[in-house]
Amino acid sequence: MNVAKMLWENARGTSHHALPILSFPAVQKLNVRVDQLVKNAELQAEVMACIAQETPTLAAVSLMDLSVEAEAFGANVVFSDNEVPVVTGQMISDTDEAEELEVPTLDAGRAKVCVEGIRLAKQKIQDKPVIAGMIGPYSLAGRLMDVTEIMYVCYDEPEAVHIVLQKATDYLIAYGKAMKEAGADGIMMAEPLAGILSPTMANEFSVPYVKQIIEALQDEDFALIYHNCGNSVSAMLPEIFSQGAAAYHFGNAVDMEEVLKAAPAEVLCMGNVDPAAIIAEGIPEMVTKVTKELIQKCGAYSNFVPSSGCDIPAHAKWENIQAFFAAVEEV
Repeated sequence: MNVAKMLWENARGTSHHALPILSFPAVQKLNVRVDQLVKNAELQAEVMACIAQETPTLAAVSLMDLSVEAEAFGANVVFSDNEVPVVTGQMISDTDEAEELEVPTLDAGRAKVCVEGIRLAKQKIQDKPVIAGMIGPYSLAGRLMDVTEIMYVCYDEPEAVHIVLQKATDYLIAYGKAMKEAGADGIMMAEPLAGILSPTMANEFSVPYVKQIIEALQDEDFALIYHNCGNSVSAMLPEIFSQGAAAYHFGNAVDMEEVLKAAPAEVLCMGNVDPAAIIAEGIPEMVTKVTKELIQKCGAYSNFVPSSGCDIPAHAKWENIQAFFAAVEEV
């Protein structure tokens, strides 16, 4: 299915439909734990099928588990019953360690589980596109070099960061191709750590590598959706829009209307109801109010698709998720 075409038709239509980053809350429906889900391909496919069947989402989005790729490189990952896995520790701190880092095969870690999850999901979901999830290159490098320490290394040993970034990019291209071959209709690539960079640093340490991935994977029938929920996104919109993705997904740290004002008319933008404070922790009336306000502000733009601002947490109340979809379609 052509994801970009579907999103444009929705944006330009007279009625609105949403594409939130929604998968983990399905653990409540299936009565499974998050740590079970992230290690099991069949469960991942069932989660995507559940979301596709239980909601009017435009597409089924795979898990936004940003530990998978770092784990494949050898990073330590901590699993939890009801929270997404977390990468801990620092693998690489200097140029020598960066040069020694090996690009893993797709057999390492849980990557093959996620690829198989996509293949099984495509068998179960016939009426909606299936979108895989993947981390972005700078965000992956940050998990290998430590999300705080990488900022210092960018200044002190930039070559070390570039070495890691290229290896991360090579791996992500291979991983993305495997997702594509498994039947995915597109990939949502999360690059949130780049959202704390200055525009100049983003142009050096994120944008060129994101472009490599998009150029290697995206085609007329396969869309790359770029997600960035960082706090500095508003200052780097020209850099973000230069990357050539089929669509851009923004977090709730930015004013979505201001993003749309800055975006060229041919650039598709998605976002940005707060997934934690509003959808997960709020009440249905609050979700309805905030969602309708977003649509009223941004619905007139012909390049806007309503969504959550980021991944909706596993514990989000289903009555709130239903309120979000209902509010989108009522406006």
